[in-house]
Amino acid sequence: MSKMRANVYFGVNDFRIQEVEKPRAGVGEAVIRITLTTICGTDLHIVRGEYPVKPGLIIGHEPVGVIEELGLGVTGYEVGERVLVGAITPCGQCYACLSGQLSQCGHGDSYEAIGGWRFGNTINGAQADYLLVPNAQANLAKIPNDVTDEQVLLLADIASTGFSGAESGHVRMGDSVAVFAQGPIGLCATAGARLMGASLIIGVDGDDNRLAMSSKMGADVVLDYRTQDVVAEIKKLTNGGADVSIEALGTQQTFENALRCLRPGGILSSLGVYSGKLQVPYDAFAAGLGDIKIVTTLCPGGKERMRRLIETVKHGRVDLTHLITHSFSLDKIGEAYALFGERRDGVIKVAIRP
Repeated sequence: MSKMRANVYFGVNDFRIQEVEKPRAGVGEAVIRITLTTICGTDLHIVRGEYPVKPGLIIGHEPVGVIEELGLGVTGYEVGERVLVGAITPCGQCYACLSGQLSQCGHGDSYEAIGGWRFGNTINGAQADYLLVPNAQANLAKIPNDVTDEQVLLLADIASTGFSGAESGHVRMGDSVAVFAQGPIGLCATAGARLMGASLIIGVDGDDNRLAMSSKMGADVVLDYRTQDVVAEIKKLTNGGADVSIEALGTQQTFENALRCLRPGGILSSLGVYSGKLQVPYDAFAAGLGDIKIVTTLCPGGKERMRRLIETVKHGRVDLTHLITHSFSLDKIGEAYALFGERRDGVIKVAIRP
């Protein structure tokens, strides 16, 4: 079997490019040659030891590529076609999938791993020359010829996640929406609130570059938590409280502020991945009397989700290429992790090109 390069995790802060076996497609599977991928905040959690995975695993879960090999039973595709694969790869056959909860696909396995996230979590991921795609029939989304790899790269995870923050929050035309944290997912949540018809979008962060990008992605007002009481300001701007708040960082402070800025009957849509203990303050929750709803969402995946997002990009409803601020070769991925993890040089997302 031929070899390929891959970014392999060995332990806390120990990951490096290694030569490994190139995968082969089994029944129902496909192998794609990766043309573009990126680094996610979740990958940082992994390499820092904050989210455990097995040593020897290839990490990464945001693949754009070209079909290299198709296994038996995969129909309607041809070798050489460009495809996008979501970070979540539902099988389409399990209880969760058949119940419409694709993100919670069990893949016929136990539910030890929460949700259907497999790439770079329970199976080898996308920071490599090639990627084995499970349940390929349900997960290969063709990329139209008039759409570039860069235009669709962020749809695999952060855009699907960010947009879903607005979707799960049931944002309606005319709503006021506060988005806490304007990192990659928060910026996509800001764009998602605009797509859903919000009339007033408030972006909150403490980074000048990210506040500027928030305005570019659809925020009407940006608030700097370093210099303002953002909860008081949001209540002032919304005449009493936001209809929907979206928490996109995963800290106690942002969660609590997202809860405190809501009007009675408002919705907190939580996208952050929390570590440690998370508490719901008694007063912020209105002692359970405020009709507050708290919802969480794991990145929606599957080829139909990806197709819809690609169509949104193709027809000019959203442009995510502004968020790709840096580019590295696969061999330089260590430098990319350092830049991204330390948030240097105005970085938002990095493109990795095998």
